[in-house]
Amino acid sequence: MISGCYTALITPFNKESVDYNGLKSLVDFQIKNGITGILAVGTTGESPTLLWEEHNRIIEEIAAKTKNNCPCIAGTGSNNTKESINATRHAAQAGVDAVLLVDPYYNGPSSLEIRREYIEPVAKTFPEIEIIPYIIPGRTGAQLLPEDLAILNSTFKNINTVKEATGNIDNMKQTRKCCGPDFTIMSGDDSMTLQMITDADIKAAGVISVLSNIIPGHVTKIVKLLANKEVEKAGEILSAVKPLYELVTVTTKEITKHGEVTCRARNPLAVKTLMSILGMPSGGCRRPLGKMTQNGIKQVLETARKVQKKTPEVFKPVEDFFEVDVEARLNNPENWKALYYDKY
Repeated sequence: MISGCYTALITPFNKESVDYNGLKSLVDFQIKNGITGILAVGTTGESPTLLWEEHNRIIEEIAAKTKNNCPCIAGTGSNNTKESINATRHAAQAGVDAVLLVDPYYNGPSSLEIRREYIEPVAKTFPEIEIIPYIIPGRTGAQLLPEDLAILNSTFKNINTVKEATGNIDNMKQTRKCCGPDFTIMSGDDSMTLQMITDADIKAAGVISVLSNIIPGHVTKIVKLLANKEVEKAGEILSAVKPLYELVTVTTKEITKHGEVTCRARNPLAVKTLMSILGMPSGGCRRPLGKMTQNGIKQVLETARKVQKKTPEVFKPVEDFFEVDVEARLNNPENWKALYYDKY
């Protein structure tokens, strides 16, 4: 059974190249801080902009580092079933424990088509590996519905879990209703994890987390406490790290010569920006993701400084593992001057 806290690991870059040494260091950091498992090349790992050669090597590197330490899930989804089968074959050969199949994006198949023409062929081809559908219509423009998910679960022994990132509580409840009590629902939204685990009509088993890139120990502990129904203790930790939840997506208002516009820095831009400021392997995002605005950087810094001032132990594992002075890094403009657009 997949449960607990899995980090949707970022992909660190040196300019345009993958920083494989940095990647290994990030995996070591996760393992040292007690993470349940690691997801390689998910959305947070910028899978849409990785070349397949890079995609496959990253999976190999993470699978090798996690072996005998923690489970590894590999993102092998695509909007092309043949590509997904090839990627899953490679991941299975690399030794991963499960694969994550995001709903096919852009070409927009129906739920029936997603089930029959996408997930079923992968599940049939690789019956020995756990297949995890990943439902995130806000990014894909398509959605595997709970009813079709239940058919998959009853048909295939290797489909027992879903990563639920619809943001729709009614959809989550319908998934539990259709799939039954033994099916595993994993939260795909850090901010909804507490509600999803404690809601008796959802009963999520954990989270595939973005923020655990920076605070793996804290997010893992929250999930463990919630699983043990120690909600009050979980809430105490959550209150210390909750400001960081604002960084999954940072929305700002920017002024152009034609008027005000809304700018959304979507995951993983803000998280990778903070990781760079803190001195963790990160680098920028791969284009067309770019940099934050000055207002966005200001929001990242204010949030991190608030956490550091109130509960400095939150960033202590980063400080110890990467041998950095977090307080100094959060107050030295040299650490972020290259991370934002100097004008809109």
